[in-house]
Amino acid sequence: MAEKRINLTQAEWSVMECLWAAGTLTGREVIQRMEQHCSWSRSTTLTLLSRLEHKGALESAPAEKGPKLFSPLLKREDAALGETRNFLDRVYQGSLSLMVSALTRKQALSQEELDELYVLLKGLEEENHHD
Repeated sequence: MAEKRINLTQAEWSVMECLWAAGTLTGREVIQRMEQHCSWSRSTTLTLLSRLEHKGALESAPAEKGPKLFSPLLKREDAALGETRNFLDRVYQGSLSLMVSALTRKQALSQEELDELYVLLKGLEEENHHD
């Protein structure tokens, strides 16, 4: 089965960050947090919650007694991977090596980052040899 990509706008990402940090929140709690962090109105936050639910990024369920509860369905790691794929596709024609080459040529990576990248690539190479 093909993986469903969920593309998030910057505003949707902000709401998801709130839910990823907290787990499950009432609509009122999300509204309050978005008002504090982004100065958004109640209607803006409710619209975003609705859009995210429609996209399948979160779910809502009525509590036994009280307000609706919102929980993330999309994991942060999956969202970040999707954003990375979109960026690679859009800017580097899907080529990770082209992106790394561009970054290293402009010396945008520190020696520590280069060392970390080397360790990561070495580990992936070893995994591939064991498969």
